[in-house]
Amino acid sequence: MTEKTIKWGIVSTAKIGLEKVIPGIQQSATGIAHAIASRDLGRAQEAARELGIEKAYGSYEELLADPEIDAIYNPLPNHMHVPVTIQAVNAGKHVLCEKPVALNAEEAAQLLKLPKDKLVAENFMVRAHPQWIKAREIVRSGDLGELKAIHTFFSYYNDDPGNIRNKADIGGGALLDIGCYTMLAGRYFFDAEPQRVVSLIDRDPEFGTDRMTSALLDFGNNRHLNFTVSTQLTPYQRIQLVGTKKRLEIVIPFNAPQGEAVQIRLDDGSLLGDASLQSDIIAPCDQYGELVDVFGRAITGEAPLPYRAEDAVQNMKILDAIFASAEKDGWVSID
Repeated sequence: MTEKTIKWGIVSTAKIGLEKVIPGIQQSATGIAHAIASRDLGRAQEAARELGIEKAYGSYEELLADPEIDAIYNPLPNHMHVPVTIQAVNAGKHVLCEKPVALNAEEAAQLLKLPKDKLVAENFMVRAHPQWIKAREIVRSGDLGELKAIHTFFSYYNDDPGNIRNKADIGGGALLDIGCYTMLAGRYFFDAEPQRVVSLIDRDPEFGTDRMTSALLDFGNNRHLNFTVSTQLTPYQRIQLVGTKKRLEIVIPFNAPQGEAVQIRLDDGSLLGDASLQSDIIAPCDQYGELVDVFGRAITGEAPLPYRAEDAVQNMKILDAIFASAEKDGWVSID
């Protein structure tokens, strides 16, 4: 540890925190997992013992009141993201909030009114992974020619009625859970904002959640992003970036295994069936730890934070438009 080490408090014992983000914090260069809270003190204490965390609290308020904590990681259910993030900032903490940052753009806009001396960002760890950074460098280099089409797919199978991802009233469903990633790929790799969107949604008759959502986003200048996401299909994920000269494929774009090498693939299409494909191996890393360091260096003033609350609000505006398009059964412009 150094004088600039960021002490993190984790709000809740959510699975993603225990299995992904806390290990990322612990292996990061800038942070330590200092405290964890749960409304069940016993669960917090058990998690603290298993993960080597110094402090455990039986309420979120107690953790937020701890003067030693610099930053909060908020992996609570979607409907609690904004309220608890507001509480944390008002308690003097920086906040890295799990995606999606809110249930809609109107709710997310509340974050823009918070004191500017505290950082708030959405936990899109993929933007910190070297494979996304490398892929965007290739796009910007012109090696693909003009990037014109992006196709993304992300699915898993979960029909458990008790799972929060299947509860519509607290922000469950495919679009908010994983469609936010597939949409984000367009903003990231096109370096642009979508102008309009058209979508189709298939809702589960029991849960009321979108179990399959497909969308086409118009990024202007004849640039298209299309995606399908589902909570009830065979697990699969992929990103295809198709230019006028080459195609780039990210093999495991969203759930890149922590501490393992991954690959991106380039193909000029000179031979069919991927016969002209070339692989580029990306060295092992932990994308959660990488994002923790991006956030930590921004807290200490060593580097600017590339994506703040304004970016999170923009993400929600686009997701809102995708929902609205399915209801309208037609194109919806994005303000």
